[in-house]
Amino acid sequence: MGHRQPPPSCSGPPRGTARGSAPGHARPTRRRILLGLLLVLPLLLSGCQAPTGGGHSGQAGTSQAVPWSQVRPLADPRSYQGPTTATVPDADIAPVTRTPRPVLPATVTDVQGTEVTVRSDDRILALDLYGTLAATVYGLGLGDRLVGRDQSTGIPAAAKLPLVTSGGHQLNAEAILALHPTVLITDTTLGPWDAVLQLRDSGVPVVVVGARRSLDTVGTLVDEVAAALGVRAEGKLLRTRLDKELAAEQAQIDTIVPTEAARRPRVIFLYARGQAGVYYIFGKGSGADSLITSLRAVDVAGAAGIGAFTPLNAEAMAKARPDVILMMSEGLRSVGGVDGALRLPGVAQTPAGKHRRIVDMSDYQVLSFGPLTARVLDALARSLYAPDSVALPAEGAAR
Repeated sequence: MGHRQPPPSCSGPPRGTARGSAPGHARPTRRRILLGLLLVLPLLLSGCQAPTGGGHSGQAGTSQAVPWSQVRPLADPRSYQGPTTATVPDADIAPVTRTPRPVLPATVTDVQGTEVTVRSDDRILALDLYGTLAATVYGLGLGDRLVGRDQSTGIPAAAKLPLVTSGGHQLNAEAILALHPTVLITDTTLGPWDAVLQLRDSGVPVVVVGARRSLDTVGTLVDEVAAALGVRAEGKLLRTRLDKELAAEQAQIDTIVPTEAARRPRVIFLYARGQAGVYYIFGKGSGADSLITSLRAVDVAGAAGIGAFTPLNAEAMAKARPDVILMMSEGLRSVGGVDGALRLPGVAQTPAGKHRRIVDMSDYQVLSFGPLTARVLDALARSLYAPDSVALPAEGAAR
């Protein structure tokens, strides 16, 4: 999807907000962040593509992952030269059960303080900026009850579902109502808010869940979705499975990370939409910081005091001095590949620029923080610490 993950730090209105209130009524600090995102998001999210061929946009190829026993990590990942595409070989999500048993009606109080009763989950919509919610529904065993998808849902099983977001990531109330959903699960990353209110006024139960995305929210988001759909038991199973997967993956990463802190790569996340001339550094609180630190790399944007969604500038890049630049695949394509990225402000002067050390990953996956998180970390860890074991380097793609 060419999109998206920009704003994991915008959660909805604080608890206790009245039913009809919009996200702009949050506390002042949150409001400033959200207002900025409302201005930036239409540009950030422009140029998204619908999932095709299994939903892996921008990937340089697919293959079986090389067994870790055969992976030879670099002695000094900071010195490696050349780009890499991080690839998840299998983006489908195995449900925790094929026979979920929803306990309905289910009454929940969502993150906005709204009490919602869900009486049927026969026709589910799960819509957000990241595609995380639909992926979570699949993980809970209810994927066959999804009747539509958002632009960001890139899991192969959802490819044929009708699209209900227009203009990239705008909720289309008419398209949603035409599908006769019995429940909508969403967050505050999609708009317009009037569409959500229209759906509620039409009698569709709308449950608003948390909008933050990081490793810390993977489990809590499962809990919220499971509670809304009356499958708390399945939610516990899925959360336990994801916790185990993440623990195992991080333990594996620990075995390949250089023991000397000075050799751990300094990484920064750049968001680019060349068609719109939009270039951002994702810093503290963006979700990218959580991803980078989970890889046991150095989050240089956070270390340099760069905020969540900061316009790219040469001074910030000079201060951060990254060894590796992490990007979304469609974002990298939008600027003309690696050569184009080196023409962005300050990039060519960094160690990453001098080494052409750019790691890209599918827009659908890299910051979604859902059921695929462990596999995302696995693919990125290989690209950072053992890039020669990656099936097809980014230089081989049409860049």
